Amino acid sequence: MTDLNLRQMKKDQSGVIASIKVGGELGLRMREMGLVCGTQITIQGRAPLNDPVALRVMGGILTLRNNEADFITVTVDDQNELVA
Repeated sequence: MTDLNLRQMKKDQSGVIASIKVGGELGLRMREMGLVCGTQITIQGRAPLNDPVALRVMGGILTLRNNEADFITVTVDDQNELVA
């Protein structure tokens, strides 16, 4: 298991949110969208200039700007990285 910043994850890579290091309105908005510790996410894709990033969360798709994704740490399974 490896902890990565969400911005560093590649397309189709999955993991579990380990931490979200932001408070205030942005932290509240992320929690309201379902981005909480323990939530499974998968990188769905990225825009042509890599910003924003689309991720699958609880059956839906969300997009985050890279500066928002920088606050999220995700635990990924090293086995999945080797297969991809």
